[in-house]
Amino acid sequence: MSANKKVERPGVREGYDLWATTYDSTPNPLVALDRRYTMDVLSPGRGETILDAACGTGQNLKAISLARGKPLGVDLSRGMLQAARAKLPGVPLVQADLDRELPFRRDAFDAILCALVGEHLTRLQVFFRGAVAALKPGGRLVFSVFHPELAAAGIESNFERAGVEYRLGAQRHSVSDYLSAIAECGLDAVNTQEFRGDEALAREIPWAVKYVGRPLLLVIEGRRKG
Repeated sequence: MSANKKVERPGVREGYDLWATTYDSTPNPLVALDRRYTMDVLSPGRGETILDAACGTGQNLKAISLARGKPLGVDLSRGMLQAARAKLPGVPLVQADLDRELPFRRDAFDAILCALVGEHLTRLQVFFRGAVAALKPGGRLVFSVFHPELAAAGIESNFERAGVEYRLGAQRHSVSDYLSAIAECGLDAVNTQEFRGDEALAREIPWAVKYVGRPLLLVIEGRRKG
């Protein structure tokens, strides 16, 4: 980092509001890996009602729509929701904090996707309990997150603008923290996958060569007990 570069630590909401206009154009190896694998794990079906919790700029909402699913997006950041609205004017969007009770009725969704926000959650059980309640019996949750090994090493979400580096922090949850919170909330058939940086990722984003061979993405899926 340049000695002259300023570093600021806005809150999560404010940080993503600032990042929203350039988020999709910022090379991000975690996002690239997540888009390669997580939507395949979700495998949205025609006619399924799917909540994208932490929908960001709407890339996954778009993929769900293209699969003929019925997406609904929720995000903490108004800036991110504005970016998603510009892409997908017909998709319902809600501003909400995933650390609080979700504003949805019980048994509302066939599936819930929660991608790349886990390191910002401070109340894991609140989120997972609310997500499981909002799933239909037998409905599935797909949860992807920045791998805890990297968060534990001090790596965090960050971006630059006008000579300022904005750091958004990362809660140091362990894999067992996520799995314990999920197990206590009534999900069944839980499956966990780890994805590492690889040569294809380094070709796409050359500076991501430092992640080759390192665990970068954790994806957990499970189903609400019927």
